Amino acid sequence: MGKVIAVVNQKGGVGKTTTAVNLTAALTELGLKVLLCDFDPQANATSGLGVDKRSIKHSVYDVTINGVPAEKAIVHTKHGDVLPASADLAGATVELIGADHRERQLDMALTDIRKNYDIIFIDCPPSLELLTLNGLCAADSILVPVQCEYYALEGLSDLMSTLRMVKRKLNPRLEIFGVALTMFDGRTNFSTQVAQEVRRHFPGKVFATVVPRNIRLAEAPSHGIPVTVYDRSSRGSKAYLAMAEEIKSKLK
Repeated sequence: MGKVIAVVNQKGGVGKTTTAVNLTAALTELGLKVLLCDFDPQANATSGLGVDKRSIKHSVYDVTINGVPAEKAIVHTKHGDVLPASADLAGATVELIGADHRERQLDMALTDIRKNYDIIFIDCPPSLELLTLNGLCAADSILVPVQCEYYALEGLSDLMSTLRMVKRKLNPRLEIFGVALTMFDGRTNFSTQVAQEVRRHFPGKVFATVVPRNIRLAEAPSHGIPVTVYDRSSRGSKAYLAMAEEIKSKLK
């Protein structure tokens, strides 16, 4: 039974999708069977692994709203499998409001395919709303990307409150799998201070690997490939490969 990890942070621009895409590719390269479920209406994780959003027959919207089996929507790529998103997902929140077990639609959709994977990442939207709640109810644990910048810890208290609520009322198995420090600038003392503060708030949960600010990480998505393929020698690529090794060790 594969481990389901929701990649979540309600703040945008923290490297959430970048982390989901590149860890999917790196762990696939390490021999694991990985699925990336793109549950963000922007569908950036879908295109980040080279899937053309306009050419897909079924998306995660069809799976959660129209009852299409997840297996029929999955797209296989050399960098990992993708359960793609489309623009239709933006309207799913409204359609889910009246549904029975509205917060468990994604969980039910993934049940039959969990056995096919070692790990399933869910790329959640940058907000704490019904789509993200579905991601949290489907997950065994969460991975939180935190940027090493001024407002790094702002909003994390809201995320932790939501996590505690979901754990108490909806998903008692939910835990923090790890916290990933992103956009680290080694030239400034401030990034180091933020990293220390995050480690103080999440003792034992922060990955040893820190993802640096790296132009290659920003360029790779426009080519529809992970940074490990776009520029393997870049600092961003090396960081995600090292973080993948940490995750693989943790899974054992």
